[in-house]
This record gives sequence, structure tokens and C-alpha cells, in this order.
Amino acid sequence: MLSVIIPTEGVEQTAVATLAALVPGAAAGVIREVLLVDRTRNGVIERVADVAGCRFIGFDGPSQGAALAAGALQARSPWLMFLPAGAVLETGWIEETTQFIQAVASSGRDRAAVFRYARSPYANTALRDIVWAVARTLAGPLGDQGLLIARVHYDRIGGYPPQARHSEARLLRRLGRSSRTMLRSRIVMVS
Repeated sequence: MLSVIIPTEGVEQTAVATLAALVPGAAAGVIREVLLVDRTRNGVIERVADVAGCRFIGFDGPSQGAALAAGALQARSPWLMFLPAGAVLETGWIEETTQFIQAVASSGRDRAAVFRYARSPYANTALRDIVWAVARTLAGPLGDQGLLIARVHYDRIGGYPPQARHSEARLLRRLGRSSRTMLRSRIVMVS
């Protein structure tokens, strides 16, 4: 049902945290494959992918948008879930994701979904966090909230522009508020 694409920067801890949160989805049959996309080529993520049973995609690209686009090109499922490394989905995401996919399929309308952002309870609150919270309120969701989208819808709107700066924000803007759903399930970033 789902291909999960996770761009990494060669950091094992954040990739492993995200993969651990996805295990129940794989066990439930919701996740077909996980693609770890890495441009550092330091071998760390390739080993993580091998141990975890994921697909590793090494690429030479200029940005995270290029990593996301490279992962989408290799994905085999009709639904794509983009998650940043270090994103941990809270309990309940499997059922809600399945319900969302079924609702979109039965309605025939193009819709995408993002997860509700939650700050880690262990993170230090800094001015940067306050600024990002204001940005989420004013501009809408940011790239670190993940994205769940049908492949045909992703392709129809042009996907992540690989060469553009802030390609995650550009894609979310192209989706617009009217075709984007905020799921109840929360996503917590760990560092």
C-alpha cells in the first residue's frame, strides 16, 4: 500500500528512530517498502538499510528535495509517505493513514495529508522553536510534518522540484489548503 521515503544525511540515530516507529506499520501490512535515500555515501545508512530490510538509494544531488524526488522515482507503491529522518509517528497513525487512503479512494478527489507536529518533550525550548511554531500557524505545515500522497496525485502536480530551494514548502503550497488534510496523528522530531 505505502512506500515510505526517508532522506538521510548519513546519520544512523535519526534514521533508526524513524524506522523503529514504522515497524508496527510494516507488521500490519500497511508499509510495502521503506527507501532510505542518502547522498553522503559514508556507508552508515547503507548498513542500516541492510540490517533493517530497507532499500538503500545513494545519489548525488544538491538538496533534500532532490533526495525526495529520487526516492519517489524508485518507489513501487501507489501511495507515498515522505518522512524526514528523526520523525517518530505516534501510536494510531496506522489506522488513521488507512482510513485516509480509503476515504480518498472512495471520494475520487485528489487529497494529501500531513501529520500534526508535536515538539519532543525532551527538547529544549528555544527562540527558534517559537519562530517555527508561528511559521506553522501562519504558513501552514512544513516539510518536517511528513506527507502522505497518492503517486498519481504526486506526479500530476509535478512532485518535489529537485533543483529548487525549499522544495518541501513549494510542494505543500502547490497542494494548497483545500486539497491537504491535517491528520490527528502527531509526528515528533527527535535529534
